[in-house]
Amino acid sequence: MTQAKSFFPKERRVSEASQSILTERRGPILIVTFNRPEVRNAVDLAASRAMEAAMDLLDRDNELFVGIITGAGGNFCAGADLKEQAAKSGQPPQLARGGFGVIRRPPRKPLIAAVEGYAVGGGFETCVACDLIVAARDAKFGLPEVRHNVLATGGGLFRLPRQMPYHLAMELALTGAFKEAPYFERFGFVNRLAEPGKALEEALKLAESILANGPLALAASKEVIFQCLEQEEDWAKQMPLAQRVLDSEDRLEGLSAFAEKRSPVWKGR
Repeated sequence: MTQAKSFFPKERRVSEASQSILTERRGPILIVTFNRPEVRNAVDLAASRAMEAAMDLLDRDNELFVGIITGAGGNFCAGADLKEQAAKSGQPPQLARGGFGVIRRPPRKPLIAAVEGYAVGGGFETCVACDLIVAARDAKFGLPEVRHNVLATGGGLFRLPRQMPYHLAMELALTGAFKEAPYFERFGFVNRLAEPGKALEEALKLAESILANGPLALAASKEVIFQCLEQEEDWAKQMPLAQRVLDSEDRLEGLSAFAEKRSPVWKGR
């Protein structure tokens, strides 16, 4: 089979909303790239809005059948821009698709994460929201929110135990530790491993194998599985538990300590 990267011509289009998210069409494939390499692709509000626009495009355009999310500069995504959060009071505005413009309501069409470097925090939760994951062997995943007294409210705490063994998901959530891609591939969380620098290339091959099938059936199959596993009440259930953390002094301390590159001093309140 001809590789997707040579079969489909490149047609790069930068998102009108923000250059922090790039979009590129390769035939029926939409490649969406986190493009803030100077902060390991940490996502701010502008990037979230641009990602949501890209996901809307994928759903809306009848000539696009599969999406791939990747990151520029050797990393997938280091999560939310905590420095932006520390500088602003209150919670960020809610987007229709949820955090990062994709996490709560991914597109109806199949979505692949092509991961290099770090995919942590909300970056990890973006992978969890995708349907398939291709990762470089040295890619690292993790939920480090607890290190900053922040809660992983992007679905990771209830989706991850459905996608890998419960006790391993719990270990990731409670330790904040990072683990490399072969660990996740062993437990079925990562579909395919790639050599470093080749994750997008391998994701394009996977996308092309998917595109041999009928696009309407692909979208319907993805949506049936998503609807059967997704429980809308999960999002509501977590918020009363999360609110005490989000409103705490320790949350502000955790964000300040991160911005100031020091160890936090926890007070338990």
